[in-house]
Amino acid sequence: MEVKLKPALRLELTGEYTVKRILKPITYVLAAIYFLVDALFMAVAMPISRWLARHFEFKRLRAWIKSLPPYPSLALFSVPVIILEPIKPVAAYLVATGQFVCGVAAFVGCELLKLVLVERLFHLTRDKLMRIPAFAWGYGKFTEMRAWLQATEAWRAIRAMSRAAKDYVARVRTSLAGSFSKLVTSRD
Repeated sequence: MEVKLKPALRLELTGEYTVKRILKPITYVLAAIYFLVDALFMAVAMPISRWLARHFEFKRLRAWIKSLPPYPSLALFSVPVIILEPIKPVAAYLVATGQFVCGVAAFVGCELLKLVLVERLFHLTRDKLMRIPAFAWGYGKFTEMRAWLQATEAWRAIRAMSRAAKDYVARVRTSLAGSFSKLVTSRD
């Protein structure tokens, strides 16, 4: 009787192990895609956030946000995510019903707005948020995952292509600006 239970138990454990072994790379790929898309959006959101910080001084609002204790800071930090995250299924619905441009615009616009707001709020409340043990632990795991992703060869290749594209756009922009200034000067 004991001999019959062991093989069945082993089969079950082996089956579980096989499922985990199959799902593990899929999970890593999905996580990498998520972080990659997030990083691409952050590459756009960070300059917007810095521009807003330079051009719009909300001194009273900033002072109020900085005066909040840790848990109200966490609640405020969560508001953009809670409000703007449900837009993703709506955007997917719009795309699925043939309203591709509206769906993509809703997704991109809301994702950028969410990231800009979250980045600004995190910048203002980081020290207080890190006093919350669960948040500090989650942020530590997030930074570990981001560091792992940035250490991958795929990430380095994408960063190299991104830099090359950025350099190309800068060269084209400079060339066009020079051509435009020559055109304006020649008309005078």
